[in-house]
Amino acid sequence: MSDLLAIFPLPNVVLFPGVFLPLHIFEPRYREMVAEALATDRLIGMVLLREGWQSHYRERPPVYTVGCSGLIAHSETLPDGRHNIVLRGLDRFRIVSEDHTLTYRRAKTEPMPEPELTSQECVRLRQNRARIEELIASSERGRGFDPRAAEALSDQDLVNALAQYLDLEAIEKQALLEQPGVSARATALIELLEMKTLLARHPSVSPLTN
Repeated sequence: MSDLLAIFPLPNVVLFPGVFLPLHIFEPRYREMVAEALATDRLIGMVLLREGWQSHYRERPPVYTVGCSGLIAHSETLPDGRHNIVLRGLDRFRIVSEDHTLTYRRAKTEPMPEPELTSQECVRLRQNRARIEELIASSERGRGFDPRAAEALSDQDLVNALAQYLDLEAIEKQALLEQPGVSARATALIELLEMKTLLARHPSVSPLTN
């Protein structure tokens, strides 16, 4: 990862390692960002905007410090300068500081590598995968979930893909990204889906109830 990573802040998108993300780039500052990335390392860091961004989006509103870098795996530059790109999630990072010399945002970052799984964690992850698939199949969030397509994904890739694409709040996805690794992420995803299943069945139950 370069010393300064171009960062693309959005209010409702969280990128995870190993997952693909299609984006349409139309703002002039981010057209410049993509053009520069295509001419150099093809890397962009996705970060989530913090609540309250609406009043000063054109400036540099606060973002969550943990994001995920993505490699531009596919790009299409349109005649008017807009871009259609597909990012492939690479590595999580933490923002240390920001550079404000260009029209778009860049940051000095430190890597947050996903830890290697022990053999016990691999077994637990396989069990958690089965539980996640069970919860999805029995809920409204299971619409569009194809178990046959999921079979082609590793346990780690499936957990990350579901964390990114399930119908969850952006802040919930951010919390999943910030988990220390995919094993903890799978456990947190199960807890989140179980809570949502309970609330769907018993709407009067408060999530704060002990």
